[in-house]
Amino acid sequence: MSEVQSFDVAIVGGGLVGATLAEALRPTGLRLALVEARPLPAAADGDDYDERSLALGWGSRQILAGLGLWDALAAHATPMTEVHVSERGRFGVTRLRARDERLPALGYVLTLRHLGAALAARLADHPRLTVFRPAEARAVTQEADAVRLRLAGNGAPEAIRARLLVAADGSDSPLRGQLGIAARQVDYGQWGVIGNLTPRHPPAGRAFERFTPDGPLALLPLAGDRCAFVWTLPPDRAEAALALDEPDFLAALQARFGRRLGAFCRVGRRQGFPLRLVRPARLVAGRGLLIGNAAHTLHPIAGQGFNLALRDVAELAQRLAGAADPGAPELLAAWARRRQADIDATQRATDGLLRLFTNPWPPLSHARAAGLLLLDRLPPLKHRLAWLGMGWRAGQGGPLFQGRPLPAEAT
Repeated sequence: MSEVQSFDVAIVGGGLVGATLAEALRPTGLRLALVEARPLPAAADGDDYDERSLALGWGSRQILAGLGLWDALAAHATPMTEVHVSERGRFGVTRLRARDERLPALGYVLTLRHLGAALAARLADHPRLTVFRPAEARAVTQEADAVRLRLAGNGAPEAIRARLLVAADGSDSPLRGQLGIAARQVDYGQWGVIGNLTPRHPPAGRAFERFTPDGPLALLPLAGDRCAFVWTLPPDRAEAALALDEPDFLAALQARFGRRLGAFCRVGRRQGFPLRLVRPARLVAGRGLLIGNAAHTLHPIAGQGFNLALRDVAELAQRLAGAADPGAPELLAAWARRRQADIDATQRATDGLLRLFTNPWPPLSHARAAGLLLLDRLPPLKHRLAWLGMGWRAGQGGPLFQGRPLPAEAT
């Protein structure tokens, strides 16, 4: 049997979250392994009308700046200067504006392609990173001072050891189960239908959250006068909507959204997926921990999922900087306490907002309309709502949350 390679931190899952963590840990001088099951995708050339995107709150922009990534991303990021919140069939409207927060934007919309390319370029010269790809993590064995991970894949060693194991392998995380962490899953009974469209009037930095009886409908501004949309529907209606031809789909979407951007002129490729809440019983087991969708899968309302994952990354990188043992129980416990509070608050907010605006009880419907009107006239409450949406929480501290880099450790 070949000699087992040893690392300080092994990250399983080389998607956006796992790759961001690998980059975030660069200044720490830790020896890193990144394990990813999928082969490296071919590079995409040029713009694609249908490419997927992410909504980044201002807090996430700060973290990416602290990681040294924002300069490469800024030219491709579409600023959201206003968020327009309304309910179909009701008069109440709330507008959150960046100028009221004395910021250039509440957040940004960025394509997955540009973020992925920026991360790939940075990781290509990472001096203490070893990538195993394609490789699968097949078994986990906890030891006193390390975790042993058995791998399978072309060119991958039979096993590696790491003082800390990070599961960043998604909502259905196989590693979560191997670590012995149970997860509660709640089916929302809804699908998210996503895609890009072109309205007659450019969004000009405006994002929209429109509540309908079927669920929320969000439009986000994109480059090229496009919008990304997330349309929440019951499963049968989602399947029916996906089967419509372009004119009928645009007409159905227009009927739910209204004409604030004029007529919808074009829609690209559409996709649908079931929506659920995934809540693990804990974030840490021995020397293993969960981040990203493995640690929390949310409803897409308010677009908080990836923003929450970036806060997982930033908090972990800050705690590992200068740590004698990256898998020390007290270090992981402190990280988990801080992250669980943020995760709980975000899940309560997204789940509660969804249930509030999908409840058909007539008195509550009238109260929602009045509440939106009242909120629009109460700056302190609007300010708090805006900061929550931007991804800033009380108690967050450290350089990355402030847009500053971690100090580099001597290697």
